[in-house]
Amino acid sequence: MKFQTIKGTFDRLPEDSAKWRLVQDKAREVLERFGAGEIHTPVFEDVGVFSKAVGDSSDIVRKEMYTFTDRGGRNLCLRPEATAGMVRAYLEHGFASKPTPVKFWTFEPMFRGEKPQRGRERQFHQVGFEILGLPDALADAEIIDAGVQLLSSLGVKDYEIHLGSVGDPEDRAAYNQYLRDTLSPVLEKLSKDSQERLVLNPMRILDSKEKIDQALLLELKVKPMLEFLGAEAREHFEAVQECLKAWGIPFVIDSSIVRGLDYYRRTAFEFIHNSPEMAGCSTILAGGRYDGLAEILGGQHTPGVGWGCGAERVILAMEAEKITAPPLEKPLVYVIPLDAESMLYAQNVARAVRGIGQALCAYKVKGMGKALADAEKFGSRFAVIVGSNERETGVLSVRNVVTREQESVPFEDLVSWLSKSMISS
Repeated sequence: MKFQTIKGTFDRLPEDSAKWRLVQDKAREVLERFGAGEIHTPVFEDVGVFSKAVGDSSDIVRKEMYTFTDRGGRNLCLRPEATAGMVRAYLEHGFASKPTPVKFWTFEPMFRGEKPQRGRERQFHQVGFEILGLPDALADAEIIDAGVQLLSSLGVKDYEIHLGSVGDPEDRAAYNQYLRDTLSPVLEKLSKDSQERLVLNPMRILDSKEKIDQALLLELKVKPMLEFLGAEAREHFEAVQECLKAWGIPFVIDSSIVRGLDYYRRTAFEFIHNSPEMAGCSTILAGGRYDGLAEILGGQHTPGVGWGCGAERVILAMEAEKITAPPLEKPLVYVIPLDAESMLYAQNVARAVRGIGQALCAYKVKGMGKALADAEKFGSRFAVIVGSNERETGVLSVRNVVTREQESVPFEDLVSWLSKSMISS
């Protein structure tokens, strides 16, 4: 039997690592400048962390979560998103007693049993950023600004920020009732999923990808959620807009935004890439406010706002904009032993060089031509040749792999010689 990756998963190969490393490095650089501490939560949690937080009526809980019972009889699941786990950690480790706000960032794999397609894998990776403890609109604007700064650091420019609001719980309740009243008479015309959503959570119908649902919503001229905002939610929404305008961050008001998770309150936003190549996976960063989540998870009321940025989608956006990542480091030297007696000495040379750069060493004695060809294939800048003469004298033969120029360098001077060569090149 020939084993392969499970459908909806992929191997991240060494040649792909430069882009992934760039996303992670820029996330760390940008988000730690905003004061965020790096956090990593377990890849699996009690299923209640997500079923309570995300909502039993959500597609994630009903159709997409990977759940299992362990040997201790515990009902567990692989995490489908990052926020609930981070809020659980915030509560469990007493962060509520620490100075406010508390800011977390992470870069982790997530798992959802979706139909695999480009930009929608069953194992995917997200950069997450959360601000906990601040109810102010300024925090909402700051977290959007952090998304702008992250994408800017990666060179991604061709996107729009779509800004909306899902209101307070009472606003959502009123809107859900309006949707039930409006759509119940045409229930049989809705898709099967939307018929279920009309009972469980009508707002999710607005997010349906089925053409029959969208056509029906258009035909009935269904009012947007923004028309149902209460006074406080509307004031908060306007304050977020004023902050973004003051900072020169462009956005468009999008009344169609309905976040797919039950814990959202008020602000909701999506960064949508404009490239036709991103069709079907154009949302590269999305989030919003979730002031009720800590209480759902058994804690005290704690305001929160955050986002998730899909690493796979950001990399696709970078490719669409022809953005390349800096190449990974290549070997500084490739050490060539000319005889079996020189093998350990050659390894000693490599160990010395690793203090300043990458060093490889041949594990078998090869002909000079073959060994130099290997040095070139690995992309090494220098080949260090070690034979009986080099061992006896302690003077190494160092050859520039590209120019073929060769110099004699004492072992004790090799590191400093290479350091100077790196500066001068």
